[in-house]
Amino acid sequence: MAMEVQLDERLAKVELLAEDGNMITIKVDDKVYQLDLIQVEHGVYSVLYHGLSYNVELIATESPKKYAINTFYHSYQAEIIDAETRYQRARNAGNEFEAESTLVSPMPGKVVKIPVKPGDKVQKGDTVIIIAAMKMESEYKAMKDGVVVDIYVKEEQIIDGNQPLIKIE
Repeated sequence: MAMEVQLDERLAKVELLAEDGNMITIKVDDKVYQLDLIQVEHGVYSVLYHGLSYNVELIATESPKKYAINTFYHSYQAEIIDAETRYQRARNAGNEFEAESTLVSPMPGKVVKIPVKPGDKVQKGDTVIIIAAMKMESEYKAMKDGVVVDIYVKEEQIIDGNQPLIKIE
């Protein structure tokens, strides 16, 4: 599975080549890395590479494919540029306001609750849907002030990763 990851101003092609327990092999652009990767707590990962240990913290932002990443020495902004993101950008012709109007699930899960309905006014930060994934519930919040236009899923529905959930205009 290949995707692009934008890390601050750098855009890199990242591909998972192999996975065996904690051992993973990834290719970043044209360089292959063999890593021992383990999640030590929610959002915090320990990475061993050539005998050196690195701790990496991933913090989800209001956008499902954007993260703040912290290491011991540096902080970065990262965005996953997958096929859906490229499609949405092309479809919206660079209109970022429109591109951020649809909430998308970053992973498969189950819709637990939808506390809004079409026509409801929401403010940035309001919870609009709750998804259960990997034994945890996540609240997805409105990315901007607006009105709920469409709800693409129902409560108790099983959803796929990168599936559109709710549109806010």
